[in-house]
Amino acid sequence: MAVTTERSAGATAIRPFTVEFPEADVQDMRARIAATRFPDRETVKDESQGVPLAMMQDLARYWATEYDWRKCEARLNAVPNFVTEIDGVDIHFIHVRSKHEDALPLVVCHGWPGSIIEQLKLIGPLTDPTAHGASAADAFHIVIPSMPGYGFSGKPTGTGWDPVRIGKAYVELMKRLGYERFVAQGGDWGGVVVDAMAGGRADPATAEPAPPELIGIHTNFPGVFPPELFAAAFVGSPAPAGLSDEERSSYEQAREFFGTHVAYGLIMGTRPQTLYGLADSPIDLAAFMLDHGDGSGQPGIVQQVLEERLERPSDLTRDDILDNITLFWLTNTGVSSARLYWENKLPFFSVKGVKVPVGVSTFVDEIYRAPRSWTEQAYPNLVYYNRQDRGGHFAAWEQPQLLSQDVRATFRSLR
Repeated sequence: MAVTTERSAGATAIRPFTVEFPEADVQDMRARIAATRFPDRETVKDESQGVPLAMMQDLARYWATEYDWRKCEARLNAVPNFVTEIDGVDIHFIHVRSKHEDALPLVVCHGWPGSIIEQLKLIGPLTDPTAHGASAADAFHIVIPSMPGYGFSGKPTGTGWDPVRIGKAYVELMKRLGYERFVAQGGDWGGVVVDAMAGGRADPATAEPAPPELIGIHTNFPGVFPPELFAAAFVGSPAPAGLSDEERSSYEQAREFFGTHVAYGLIMGTRPQTLYGLADSPIDLAAFMLDHGDGSGQPGIVQQVLEERLERPSDLTRDDILDNITLFWLTNTGVSSARLYWENKLPFFSVKGVKVPVGVSTFVDEIYRAPRSWTEQAYPNLVYYNRQDRGGHFAAWEQPQLLSQDVRATFRSLR
């Protein structure tokens, strides 16, 4: 298992952390993959019944016989890892300081089924911008925490760890690192967390002031849906009259997602403990994590990569995908990560009343593309908005250079 130093200075001390899983754990995973009892083939020729059998069998063969977890372990250990206890739970995080003076501290927040592995590609472009065609004035000190119940962070043993509490823990983490002024970025759950960090709540009227240390956020999963439209899309109602073409397109994307791809979220949001297969079978865990559409009725980017039929250029690779799934398996966090859906009380897509400066990136293959009109209404202090013609829900994985450019542009005026 992973290794940390002794708590000689107390639980709140910041302790170095090393990733080091026993070879027996890796071999056990391979043996379980090889022993998988697969179901019959789907009875359709598309993906409408779920993750295709042929794709899973091909992935299993590669995962059990060729994939090398130790390469990922080395990448993780090549950056500084730490752990510290916050609110009774160990929070693991990567912390890379820029060599450039006046770098702006940034906390980057992952989601599900993501992890710190998803954000590794951002470290170079954001901490060392001059090596990636940008200016030293755009440099960041970067902090990438693992959410409670995910990866190397502790697994809560009680209830209450929702996005609001996670956001408060991240604020405490940044302050504990000595940062008196910082910004935040997030996608998927990370987008919900940064909204919550900035005071966003389920009822925009009850939004709270952001902590004074947090001077702005960037999100590639913005909450911009007007609440009444979100409710209508969720139950599958036709788009109401009066929407612009862009708004109607976003509405239809969300309605299609709720109608065909949201089942994984519903089971995690209501019965996460029932998902015992996520702890017992690597293939069940992989299939569950892979079952994501992109809101366009087509296979999501992850499935496109695995089936080698990319529709647009992407930096995502098969090993990237398996690195992330293997991390979930080796840390046995399939169920503990799912509980966040059960804990959550904030709307994923809807307005939350955020008042701090906000930058928004909306990628072409996202679950839904945020219309500028809704974005301006949702974030009255919108300082940056960009529509990307490549990339989707896992932007840090798929298009790290494009996401890094948008993060730099968002916070340039706030330094």
